[in-house]
Amino acid sequence: MQHEENLPAGFPLAVTPVAVKNPYEGNQDAVKTGGRLFIAYNCLDCHGAEGSGAMGPSFQDGRWHFGGGPGEVFESIYQGRPDGMPAWGGRISNDQIWMLTAYVRSLASKDLSTENFTGRTVERTGH
Repeated sequence: MQHEENLPAGFPLAVTPVAVKNPYEGNQDAVKTGGRLFIAYNCLDCHGAEGSGAMGPSFQDGRWHFGGGPGEVFESIYQGRPDGMPAWGGRISNDQIWMLTAYVRSLASKDLSTENFTGRTVERTGH
């Protein structure tokens, strides 16, 4: 629910978000490179192997604390986030951040609802 009456003075009444496109979205080579960067930059130490979650949030469940769009994921990597996520902007190239973004977003397509601890798919019985 929007509350236009609570906008600070000077803000326009109609704010249109800018759509940001990842130049590497859907590029499988870039996603693979992003996966290698994920390991090289020790992202898995906090986010777990293949983004399964650990000290940091999982990427596999499709729930995003700060938004899961390409621009929002890029921003999380570039600027960092409170309580642990370091800022990578200026330390690695924007292209690498976009490849990491493509990789991380590719993990969210995994459906974990029918997997047990071994990773095998189990049949639901409806109970």
